[in-house]
Amino acid sequence: MNKNKESQLASAVLMIRPVRFQSNPITAESNRFQGKISATPEQQQAAAARQFESIAAELSAQGIRVICFDDTPEPHTPDAIFPNNWVSFHADGTVVLYPMLAVNRRTERRMDIIDSLADKYGFDVRRVIDLTQHENDGHYLEGTGSMVLDRSNRIAYACLSPRTHLDALGDFAQQMDYEVVAFDAVDRDGAAIYHTNVLMNVGEALAVICDEAVRDSQQREAVLKSLAQTGHEVLPLTMRQLESFAGNMLELKTPSGASLMAMSEKARKSLSAAQIRTIEKYARIVSSPIDDIERSAGGSVRCMLAEIHLPSVRLRRAPP
Repeated sequence: MNKNKESQLASAVLMIRPVRFQSNPITAESNRFQGKISATPEQQQAAAARQFESIAAELSAQGIRVICFDDTPEPHTPDAIFPNNWVSFHADGTVVLYPMLAVNRRTERRMDIIDSLADKYGFDVRRVIDLTQHENDGHYLEGTGSMVLDRSNRIAYACLSPRTHLDALGDFAQQMDYEVVAFDAVDRDGAAIYHTNVLMNVGEALAVICDEAVRDSQQREAVLKSLAQTGHEVLPLTMRQLESFAGNMLELKTPSGASLMAMSEKARKSLSAAQIRTIEKYARIVSSPIDDIERSAGGSVRCMLAEIHLPSVRLRRAPP
């Protein structure tokens, strides 16, 4: 694989409309962002459905191409609203499938969705890299939850956790020709942060990170140095802001070239005026309230978006 420059920002996203959304007891042990829920599964689904439609409509109104697929009632996949954990799409036509910790999340992986993106929506799928065999060894890598990708510079940032293992990470890096910046990150109680994308986001020229969660000074310095070397302005977050999902934002680009920063209303409200001004130097903030999704499932807006970087079939180049 060559190192041709890839755009950092996508203009299209895959979203999965919830059908039987609810807090997943199997993931609670490794995801301390999940809250205690008193609502019934039916109430959780109804709230998630409303909030899903709100953020999907807001992104569409801003010019992002939002491609939605309905989840399936069976098998029950309570976290299917977070597709970025099982799949990623790349500008050379590659689709990557990922190994996942929770057994009831593995059936979220759906080849019919990938086929439909090619057959119905005109994206060019040239190869599928399947990393799911790592599940047999108890090694996991939950997509762009486990990794925050700097696609332009081919760097994968990853905090290690029960859901992010070096063996699977190394396999991804080798097959996709990425450099890895791996580190440990913990919450205020010293527990491993389950996904890198709740800790940080890398945009086109702005990187957001709760660097105080990286307690090892050498690791923290290595992450910040890598971000500086790639020309990113670094916006630090506090631990309180991390807990409000401020790290779980995603920069997107409209077809007209305008940059948007998608996040939840909770995340936006946690930011200071100065932090908002910094973000707005680079992108217009788009936010929507998804409090019930965040509380039930322990994930936020970025987790709901699988960026589609695949080329369109009409743009496919003839092989050299």
